[in-house]
Amino acid sequence: MARVAAEKVVEIDPAVASRLIDEHLVCLPIESLPLAQCAGAVLRENVYAERDQPPFDRVAMDGIALASAAAIGGRRHFLVQATQAAGEAPLTLASAEHCIEIMTGAMLPVGCDCVVPVERINVAAGRAELQSLALATPWKNVHRRASDQRQGALLLATGTVLHAPEIAVAASAGMARLRVSGQPAIVVISTGNELVEPGEPIAPYQVRRSNAYAVAAALREHGFQRVSEDHIGDDAAALHARLSRHLRTHEVLVLLGGVSMGRFDLVPQVLEALGVQCILHGIAQRPGRPMWFGTTTEGRAVFALPGNPVSTLVCLSRYVLPALFAAMGVRTQRSERIALATALDWSPPLTGFMPVRVSHDDWGRPWATPCPTNGSGDFTSLALTDGFVELPPGPAELQKGFLTRLYRW
Repeated sequence: MARVAAEKVVEIDPAVASRLIDEHLVCLPIESLPLAQCAGAVLRENVYAERDQPPFDRVAMDGIALASAAAIGGRRHFLVQATQAAGEAPLTLASAEHCIEIMTGAMLPVGCDCVVPVERINVAAGRAELQSLALATPWKNVHRRASDQRQGALLLATGTVLHAPEIAVAASAGMARLRVSGQPAIVVISTGNELVEPGEPIAPYQVRRSNAYAVAAALREHGFQRVSEDHIGDDAAALHARLSRHLRTHEVLVLLGGVSMGRFDLVPQVLEALGVQCILHGIAQRPGRPMWFGTTTEGRAVFALPGNPVSTLVCLSRYVLPALFAAMGVRTQRSERIALATALDWSPPLTGFMPVRVSHDDWGRPWATPCPTNGSGDFTSLALTDGFVELPPGPAELQKGFLTRLYRW
């Protein structure tokens, strides 16, 4: 995924950090998959309409097909000539005195230009009578040919994430297989001697290994399927050996912890000893200031995130997920515009990331209610939040209605 190396950058702003990451990633390889396996994948080819859509004048209601001129002229009784089901070749109307019983999805019979639904007719002894409320006007209850798309029209553009509607569109275009982005092999690596697995005995001076579970869950929730995990203690030799193996077997490494300035923050020096070129280390933001990013000449990407859980999840959503989507060719941004629901004072001279809950007023407008944490270690306060907003460097008094960007978890 790497392109070229860059010099180490310290205390850059988030916009520059995002640009540097994007500049050092290239799109992931393309693979061809059967349509049934493409849900959640990123399309890497354009899909065009195989035929007009609909490909014929399509009957939109169960009922009778007839010539509207006869009904407009006053005729209310019609002889039922035949029945035509969906998937059958179209019949031809014998005369204006006749009608053809018709099913939803069928091709409109030749000579007919109108369908009266079964709810508006009475049928007995081979005759159909129009009820008083029945309307028989030209092209009533008929889905006209090519009214949706013309043959050859662009239906899906490269970079589209394939959900249920897009899969249906591709199927309608006759695509048995699609060219999509390959899934990167990602490993989530927690570091630190203090971390203990859930369910294991724990000492008073230890903490649970929770960050890795959150990061892996977020990756899977956003459609990344090839996600594995590892945990490495604060030991340079162990870090060197295990990271060397992961760099050979994974396209993306996401490390948690060990990137600050402490004596046991060994991750940056071990990565550089393994030939990972540092692109950035340190972003002028709170939380998540010590974030590290680098690449290898073989195309591996390494994101080393701060170990405090709020910082971890913020950096994941602000940088890692957008970078992975961009590498897969996704066209759209993940952030959205939103207004603050309450006034907010932001004093640090750094870009701020504030967790929020999203609600809607009586007009359906979204609002972001700030949910301050008790520091970057207070992960419990993130429960039931929807994401975070990006605040400009302070000191600043942000009023209710201040428009900013929302990043969802």
